Amino acid sequence: MTAIRSIRTRADLHGRVAIVLGLARSGAAAARFLSDAGAVVTVYDRRERDALADAVRSLGERPIELALGVPEEVARGLIEAADLLVTSPSISPHFPTTEPWLREALSAAEERGVELVSEVELFLRLTRARILAVTGTKGKTTTTALLGSILAAAKIPHAVGGNIGEPLVERSEELDASTWAVLELSELQLPTISRGAEIAVYTNILADHLDRHGSLEAYRAVKARLAQLTLERRGAVVLNADDAGCLDLGARLAGELHWYGLAPGEAREACETDGQLVLAGAPLMAVAEVPLPGAHMRRDVLAAALAARLGGADADAIAAGIRSFRGVPHRLETIADRDGVRWINDSQATIPVAAIAALEASAPSPIVLIAGGQGKGLDYPAFADAAAQFCRAVILIGETAAELERLIGERVAVQRAASMEQAVALAAAAARPGDVVLLSPAATSFDMFTDYAARGDAFREAVARLVTTSPGGSP
Repeated sequence: MTAIRSIRTRADLHGRVAIVLGLARSGAAAARFLSDAGAVVTVYDRRERDALADAVRSLGERPIELALGVPEEVARGLIEAADLLVTSPSISPHFPTTEPWLREALSAAEERGVELVSEVELFLRLTRARILAVTGTKGKTTTTALLGSILAAAKIPHAVGGNIGEPLVERSEELDASTWAVLELSELQLPTISRGAEIAVYTNILADHLDRHGSLEAYRAVKARLAQLTLERRGAVVLNADDAGCLDLGARLAGELHWYGLAPGEAREACETDGQLVLAGAPLMAVAEVPLPGAHMRRDVLAAALAARLGGADADAIAAGIRSFRGVPHRLETIADRDGVRWINDSQATIPVAAIAALEASAPSPIVLIAGGQGKGLDYPAFADAAAQFCRAVILIGETAAELERLIGERVAVQRAASMEQAVALAAAAARPGDVVLLSPAATSFDMFTDYAARGDAFREAVARLVTTSPGGSP
């Protein structure tokens, strides 16, 4: 087998035969970057060109070959000819959710010595920026975005990327050692990274994506990779003392660990005491000033505050960044008030524990819940108990509707809907003044929508139409 040189500098990309697998946002950015660096680039996506018109336009006039919607045998040939493969985070020879033929082709490429990297991994290899990485099952987007708000308030140079914001690979040379790259990293990206962070933040480690990883232990092992690589570089790891998964991870780590949690404790550097957020033993701001609802989001605030302090932000800037932050779409986002009913979009709650947190955050208002979607091998009894406790009515959609109705139906009024439009109409009929209508599905969206954002957008649009067409309504 001929050795293929590893990518360590931009110059290593010149002349490489690179195949980019997937033309979503990060794939398009990687294709542009590779082409500008002198690689011979082909992009493969199983979708047809018409479905990717915006992404294709973003490539400009670069000499990038497009293999969109081509037969399997054509894609196999491209992979066999490549000496560099840049994959979408969801594509891996090790994920059972990747198509079998593609897993086989990627495995064969690895055996030939071809590197499989992601856009994030390319950025990590090539940039001199300081890395502040955020991972976790839930809360990582809010925490990452909040860190951006705090660093902006502190006037600390930074860029926000990874799963949130812009793909940063095209800025890998621009961002220097005086700049923080704040990266949200999911379990899809962690298996391929080779570099840890200067500061790694964990929001929690819950049960999720078992369809992809096979077991909770395997999922936790993937999540642990960021901390392990970070500590190898003598970086710092920030952990949630209220989370069993973080406690388990921390017990197996040796190095610089920093803890946060709602209740005060000896090792907790960020917590709540007497109605105040406390950071490094000093009051930071009143809990009532935090603009995000729910205890789970206040933990995200504590995580961001502690990480920002480690990154050089002072207390005044941290408090200012928190006060000015207005949250992230699809995460307990109030989208309308109509006739005394508040409509909340929490489409990103794709697992039961996240939806339970949303129910707790929306209480004590009576709740009309819209839930259901595609399951991931997760258990729903605890979610059913919470729905029975907090909800006036439950509207069920998607593949998990039958299971959820079996668990909930005898304890609270349940109706099924075939579409988001119908679910919103049924929720409007069930809600009373003072109620909250909450979309918090406790399941993924892929049975009915392309992703959780499309599901949340459909909810928003259906509510807007309802508000517009109903007498007396006001958005």
